This record gives sequence, structure tokens and C-alpha cells, in this order.
Amino acid sequence: MNIFKATTKRETSEAAAHLASKKLREALDTKGHASFIVATGASQFDFLAALTADEAIDWSNTTMFHLDEYIGIPETHPASFRKYLRERLVDIAHPGTVHFLDGEADEPQAECDRLNQVISQHQIDVAFVGIGENGHLAFNDPPADFDTEDPYILVELDEACRLQQVGEGWFKGLDDVPSQAISMSIRQILKAQTIVCTVPDERKAEAVRNCLHGEITPMHPASILQTHSDCSVFLDAGSASLL
Repeated sequence: MNIFKATTKRETSEAAAHLASKKLREALDTKGHASFIVATGASQFDFLAALTADEAIDWSNTTMFHLDEYIGIPETHPASFRKYLRERLVDIAHPGTVHFLDGEADEPQAECDRLNQVISQHQIDVAFVGIGENGHLAFNDPPADFDTEDPYILVELDEACRLQQVGEGWFKGLDDVPSQAISMSIRQILKAQTIVCTVPDERKAEAVRNCLHGEITPMHPASILQTHSDCSVFLDAGSASLL
């Protein structure tokens, strides 16, 4: 695992976007196509802005997979990750193929099964992820399931995760935050050939310390990134302050 430290959020995000672009372009040059996974949340704002501004990427020959989504909220909700990704990536860069998770599906497990079949046909070239305040990777809150081979799973969101969503301004209060979500599993994330993890902000400092310098444990889900052969983590002064 490679750790890069910058001073500001913008510098951190631009450095992460530079690597992400490089990996996408390498796949496009080699295979003519690139498949990628993309995360959401406030920590990814600057990263996605920098990445979508890169005119060297042939987005038309890419396939995008959605990392996670709340169960039960419409796409029009301010916290909808489908809405987030449309506004910050899809409607700007126009990937050739987009696979969204439908959090409003009548049968959430059937939605998992649908995407499991689709993603199993793809080698993921690069995954863009972050680390939550509770150390989660995607919506795999502690204790995370390190063993399931299912690409997408149903998860219960813990209070720390839900409070983070309130703190970032996506919901008015804790009771408004869904308690369940669809998440890409830990093992599926690790199948990506390259992982670009962007983690700015001082509020992530404890999680960064626990996950990057602590033991590998389901209680600190993102600690599993230590096992990946090509994972780069980008920090700013705040998130790196306890290292």
C-alpha cells in the first residue's frame, strides 16, 4: 500500500485524480476499454471534479459500477448516491455504460443478484474509494464481512455511519437516515486491479490511523486495504495528522 500526503484537500484530490486517470488510460490503451468503481460522499467532491475535467480520458469506452446505495430513498432525494453520481460524473463525463444500484427496488436482494451477475462478467481496472469516519469501506460498517464472495450485499448501517451522513449535511437528523443499504462487498472491492483511496479531512484522522497502521480486522474495515497489491491512499494534512 502506497500512502501519499499533501497539504490541502485540493492537492490531495488532484493527485488522486492524476493516478486514477493514468490507470484508466492504461486500461483503455491496452484493452480498448476500462471498467471502474466509483464512491460518493463529501470526501470525493474535489477528486471527481478533477477527474471529470481530464480531457485525456475516453469515457465513451468505460463501464461504471456504483459502490453503494441507501435502501428506500428516491433518486430525487439530496442524499441519493444515484443523484450524486449523475450530477458529479455521469452527466459530465458520460461513461459508455453505467450500472446504478436501485435503492427503491421492490426486492433489494433481487437487485443485488442482478448486479452480481453483471459485475461478475467484468474485470475491474480501478476502484475509487474512500474511508468512513468509522473505518468503513463502502457501506461495510464494523464488524465488516471479510469472507462473503457475493459482489453486492445487503447491510445494516451502524449509528456512527448514519451520524456521519447527518454531519455532512445529507440528512436533517439521525432518524431520517436509512438503516439499510446495498453495498459492494469487501472481497469485490479487493478484486479491482488498482485501488485509489481518497481520504481528506481531519475528521477521518482516527479512522486513517486505525486502518492504515493498525491490525487488519473487521472492526476497522478499511484495514483490509493493507493486503492489496496496488492500493494508493491519498491524505491531506488533517487526515494524516495522527500518523
